[in-house]
Amino acid sequence: MSDPKRQAKRATRAERRAAEEAAQQARAEQAAKERKQQTIIGCIVVAIIVVLVAIAGFAVYKAMRPSNTSSSSQQSNMTVDEAYSKLKKVSTQPANADDKAGFVISSKGYGQKAEGAPTVSIYMEPLCPGCASVNRQLDPTLVKLMNAGQLNIDLHFLNFQDNKSSDNYSNRAFNGAIYIAEHDDDPDHLLQYLSNIYAEDFQPGELSNYVSVSDNKLKKQAINAGVSEDVAAAAFSGDNEYVDWLTASNNYTILRPELFSSSGSFSSPTLTINGEYWDLHQLSLAKTSMVDGFLKAIGLDSDQVGVEGQMPSIGANKKPISLTD
Repeated sequence: MSDPKRQAKRATRAERRAAEEAAQQARAEQAAKERKQQTIIGCIVVAIIVVLVAIAGFAVYKAMRPSNTSSSSQQSNMTVDEAYSKLKKVSTQPANADDKAGFVISSKGYGQKAEGAPTVSIYMEPLCPGCASVNRQLDPTLVKLMNAGQLNIDLHFLNFQDNKSSDNYSNRAFNGAIYIAEHDDDPDHLLQYLSNIYAEDFQPGELSNYVSVSDNKLKKQAINAGVSEDVAAAAFSGDNEYVDWLTASNNYTILRPELFSSSGSFSSPTLTINGEYWDLHQLSLAKTSMVDGFLKAIGLDSDQVGVEGQMPSIGANKKPISLTD
């Protein structure tokens, strides 16, 4: 017969070995589980880093791009001098545009300035909501001032939002404007055409809000502005002969540092008075309207608007008067 005590000891040793083996297996399983968790966490961390790097790279890319440019006109690697050189090499040049790609108009017509009058330059894009807002608020006053010989207007046409339409709206709308400037001797017709296409019930939206605008609709806005049917038909015939020049002038304009806002880039609308950048943010800081702010900036009382002989105090050379000093 076996000794019961020995049997008990063997059983105890076997139990201990089994317990130790079970503990080792448990530890091994726990270690494997922890390694798996660490691997998963590591993958998640790597994925997060990749996403953050991608986002940072996109932010840097955006920061390095010219402001408010379309895919057809981005020239991020071009200097302003190179852009100007390309502008001058375009084969079809509008005769009434000056060397800065602007159309100067006054009570004397195209290309002439009223003596002693300040000049307001307006840089605009046809799909730009802010440009439309400035036009609706300020244009009636500008027209009165211009026709009274109190102001010169310098128009600059841009097309950087053309890719926000489905049918090259910016190119067509402002190719037509340039054609009108070249073939209609009355600047009031051009100004009225611009007001017509910036009207709240006409200006189309952007991107998903854009609704196609036909050449015929643009032609009607030109005719409603006083442009002859022959000139209007040619302006919106589909030839778009000035689009190359329009794009080149756009690419030059957006690189001009004197037109940069405080953000360090070009944006629209942009206005200058006697060549000095006019910050539209002054209007809200001064708690004044667009018209009252502009009149104060050029030094003219509201009851003097349209009165021949009553000239703005800044004349043709002085800087605009600050609204916040």
